[in-house]
Amino acid sequence: MAQRTTPPFRADHVGSLLRPKALHDAREQRKRNEISADDLRKVEDQAIRDVVKLQEDLGFQVTTDGEFRRAYWHLDFLEQFANVTVVPPSIKASFHTHAGDIQFAPPGIRVDGKLSRPHPIFVDHFKFLKSVTKVTPKITIPAPSNMHFRGGRKAIDQKAYPDLEAFYDDLGRVYSEEVRELGAAGCRYLQIDEVNFAYLCDPKLREQVQNIGSDPATLPQTYAKLINASIAGRPKDMTVAMHLCRGNFKSAWVAEGGYEPVADVLFNQVDVTGYFLEYDDVRSGDFAPLRFVPKGKVVILGLVTTKLRALETKDEIKRRIEEAAKFCPLDQLALSPQCGFSSTVEGNDVTLDNEIEKLRLVMEVSKEVWG
Repeated sequence: MAQRTTPPFRADHVGSLLRPKALHDAREQRKRNEISADDLRKVEDQAIRDVVKLQEDLGFQVTTDGEFRRAYWHLDFLEQFANVTVVPPSIKASFHTHAGDIQFAPPGIRVDGKLSRPHPIFVDHFKFLKSVTKVTPKITIPAPSNMHFRGGRKAIDQKAYPDLEAFYDDLGRVYSEEVRELGAAGCRYLQIDEVNFAYLCDPKLREQVQNIGSDPATLPQTYAKLINASIAGRPKDMTVAMHLCRGNFKSAWVAEGGYEPVADVLFNQVDVTGYFLEYDDVRSGDFAPLRFVPKGKVVILGLVTTKLRALETKDEIKRRIEEAAKFCPLDQLALSPQCGFSSTVEGNDVTLDNEIEKLRLVMEVSKEVWG
């Protein structure tokens, strides 16, 4: 057994990292118009340089920009497409924490006309990251399914798209334009953050999907086709991985349930190489769905939680890797934290020291398990 020399790596991470105080302060100053957009960008640039060095110093073969230029993991990307509007919250969602439930009303998305991509979105973000790292730079983007799942048919303009198939075709096309340009800029490791496959594992959320006029039994196939269209034009040597998230806001989550309802479609119909799967506690189910993973694909086990400060032990992580290997060969497994540390600008209820300890633990265990 050996470390991997191409992504996904044996020790990897989902991407978002805790924002430093200087960046929080600069964002607030920008809101009050006390500094210019260029001043904010300079603060972002330095914060990214610092967090890239942190990842490299820990020994990771991959770095991200921590998503430091974003407020939300998804909205900052989706709203850049033409005729896409971020709308005020319309409903409150029940988020779960280890201390009890909280209510949060996230902003929504509305499609007001034909989709297009008037300009590059995260291409410059990637170029800067590539310029300041010595290892493989990874950029993360939200899955295209996020443009549909939250609002369903009613959030998509009927005149522009009387037929949802045309909407999916356009959505795949505009995404593919961004992916191709990322590839032209040198991106060889792309991560797609996909929450909706995981949401479709939760019986309560499947019921909600039915209430907005969609069929939870067929959506996985629809989304698999959409994702494949989005990445079809990527360079042949670009690795695409997908992170399945059950929600991540201030250490809270939305969905619960194992991967069984979507496993076959997920692993065999989505044309990606790697899967970042949340497996930090019982809400994620058991490892049995990994039996569907075909040869040649890699599962990055999210066994180290980003939602709690307590640090896992090496023994418990190794024991769980052994359990997973009963369903998927050890050579097709890797290790990461369960989610990002800061999917929104606020960050999870962990400290920078917690974050560093958990990233270091991932690195150390990966070396001990895979050499």
